[in-house]
Order: sequence, then C-alpha cells, then structure tokens
Amino acid sequence: MELAQRLVKVGIKVTFINTEVTHKVVTSNWLKKDGYDRDLMQMVSIPDGLEPCADRSDTSKLIESIFQHMPHKLEEMIINKDKVTCIIADFTMGWAIRVGKKMGIRVAAFCPASATTLATTLCFRRLIDDGIISDNGIPLDGKMIQLSETMVPIKSTNLWWACYEDSAMVEAAFQIVVDTVEVTGFAEWIICNSTTELEPEVFSLYPQVSPIGPLLASNRLADQAGHFWEEDSTCLSWLDQQPTCSVIYIAFGSFAMFNQIQFEEMALGLELRNRPFLWVVRPGMTKETTVAYPDGYMDRVGSRGKIVSWAPQQKVLAHPSVACFMTHCGWNSTLEGVTNGVPFLCWPYDSDQFLNETYICKAWKIGLGFNKDESGIITRGEIKDKIEQLLNDKTLRAKALDIKENVASSLRNGGSSHRNLSNFIEWIQEEDTN
Repeated sequence: MELAQRLVKVGIKVTFINTEVTHKVVTSNWLKKDGYDRDLMQMVSIPDGLEPCADRSDTSKLIESIFQHMPHKLEEMIINKDKVTCIIADFTMGWAIRVGKKMGIRVAAFCPASATTLATTLCFRRLIDDGIISDNGIPLDGKMIQLSETMVPIKSTNLWWACYEDSAMVEAAFQIVVDTVEVTGFAEWIICNSTTELEPEVFSLYPQVSPIGPLLASNRLADQAGHFWEEDSTCLSWLDQQPTCSVIYIAFGSFAMFNQIQFEEMALGLELRNRPFLWVVRPGMTKETTVAYPDGYMDRVGSRGKIVSWAPQQKVLAHPSVACFMTHCGWNSTLEGVTNGVPFLCWPYDSDQFLNETYICKAWKIGLGFNKDESGIITRGEIKDKIEQLLNDKTLRAKALDIKENVASSLRNGGSSHRNLSNFIEWIQEEDTN
C-alpha cells in the first residue's frame, strides 16, 4: 500500500488487488474517510477459492487454494480492464508474475520484507546442496548460515519458511520459495523495501535487487491506508504528558497471538518495571475469546499504563517520550523503529521476524532479545530485567540514532533509495506512454 501511494502521488493509475477477505477488512477502515484519490487508485478483490466461512488459519490449505484459483481470476480481471501496462507483484506471488509473463505484460517483483529474507529465498538451492536444509526446506542439524563473509550468521531454524512447528506448514511455505525463484527471472525489476545503509552486504551479493525503502507510513496520502484496525489517536495526547524518553511502547503487529499465561506474564512484567507504558492490545491478541488482565491490574497501573486497540505507530515512535519499542520484529515495525532512532526489545513471533531480530541485535546492535524458561514462557522477571538492561545501556540508543541518520540519507534527493525509486517510476511511466 505504501508503494501504491507513492505511484499515485506522481500521477500513475493503480489497481490494488487483494483477496476478498483482506480487501474487506482493509477498506472498511479508510475508504469512508475519503483518504485516497479515487481517480488514480482503485481497490479491487478476487476470491482466494475458499468458502467465506472457511478457516484461513490453515495456511497450507490457503496456499493451495490460492495457487489453484487466483491466477485464472487475475487473468479475467486484466482482460476486462483498460490497458494494463505493468504488474507489480509481491515476490511470494509467483503465480501473478506468471500471469504477467503469459499475457505479455511487463512485471516487477516487490519484496516488502528485508533484503535478507529475499536473499535466503533466492539461495535455497545452495542451502540444499550444502546440507543445511532438506529438499522439502526443513532445516537439518540446526546449522548456521552465512551467505557471504560480511553477512551476519543466521540460524537455519530462523529461515522465514522454517519457523513453524508443523512440518507440513514448513513444506507448504517452502513451495512458495521454490516457485518464487522459478519466476524471478521473468521480472524486469526486483525492488525491495529496504536500503543499502541497512543491508549493504546483501545488496552487494544480489546487485539485481534495487532498494527503494524505507517506505514509511508518514509518507502516505491517507493515515488509515492499509490498516486492519482503526487507530486510537488518544494515545498521542497521553504521550504528551509523559517525561522525555520514559515510555515503553509495546506492539506486536496484526497477527501475533499469546496464550493467557504468556499474556499475563507480559502484563505483570510491565507492571514490575514501574515505568509508563503504551501497550497495543488488539482484538484477537490472545487465544482466549476475550482478553483477560490479571486481577486488579488496571487499578494498580492506573494512569501509568495506556492501553489501546491500535496505535498510529509511526507518530508514536517519533514522539520524544518513547524510550524503547517492544516488538514482534515485523519488517514494517522494524523500519519504523529504525527510522526514529528507537532501541528495540525483540519478541519475534513467526516467519521473517526471527531474521529481523538477528539484524537488530547482532548486526546493527540496537536491541536485546528475551530468553524463555524451560516451559517456553518469557517470564515477568525476564521482561523486567531486559527493560532495565536496555534503558541503562546508553550505547544502544546512540547506535540507534546513528543508524537513523544513515537511513535518512538514502531517502534524500540523490540518496540510493530515492534514486532507485525515481528510476523505477520512470520505467513505469515510459511503458505508460508506449
């Protein structure tokens, strides 16, 4: 959505395609606000092949259905529309790239994740040959991966498709990897929501990938664009009342879920630290029907804790009262934290988030991770101790501020990301005039 808004801003007409389920959730929050250009941006949907009431948490079943049904539906849509000059597809949507190739339409592959995530995808054959993963993508013997001498070592179990407990899910996700690599050669551009300043070793290893990021929420035409929930802006006035660099901000994205024990440990860990905190507790964050806080919790934390269902995250992270960011390490959240110079407390949930944690803690050295106990729980004591350790370590914030400035330079006129995005836009506009 961030990329689409950039294209619209320079006058390019965009049709944004989602599955029906995602389209309904996303558009319900912002179309009514008149926050986008209806002449240039058209939001449309196509079915994923499952019944409306089907359980889409069964990802392997959803992947199979998408591959069977969506390519044909996309072809029908293109045939029935005005001239389509370019398809920009998520790099994991190889089927959409194939449709473009079949119909003689120019194609660009877009990686909204880190360049490292893309690199581990592109090199999967090497990982098999080196005995790091099986032919089905399952890690063997927990070996470490180092794609080049200058890249940070990666745990094979942290590969984005291998972070699931269910081996069938790992194999299903790995089929996306295989399909992605097979069709990448069809794309005339491979663009990535990252920057040379954050992942220089990766872009040296894969010079065909062009960094155009970070694409940030602050650059959108509409604040609500692309969100699954409506933002609660009351937290900004609450932040105004807090001392500088005092607030712990906690947010775990759109999909992370916790059992009740872990949720309560998180709540109690925040309470024990006795600092102001802003906590995003979205609907469905716990596996129970309703979110249940420890007895008397709200009375004890009082006004020291502000809890909202969804926050304007870019504005929150830019606020001077925020001291650190406890996060699931999703790539969008990672970029938003980095570009605001905020140190991280890393709590990855699935997919590429474990790779992002590795970069935050090991490569950039601007955050700390948590350790689980023997039962797999991050305890209240561990949470309290890591918050204290991070806030007492001045070097973490200093490094975070340095990286913030380096990344900002790539977005300025003449910067690498600014230049790459301008060249990409020119390529699209040239095709529009042909």
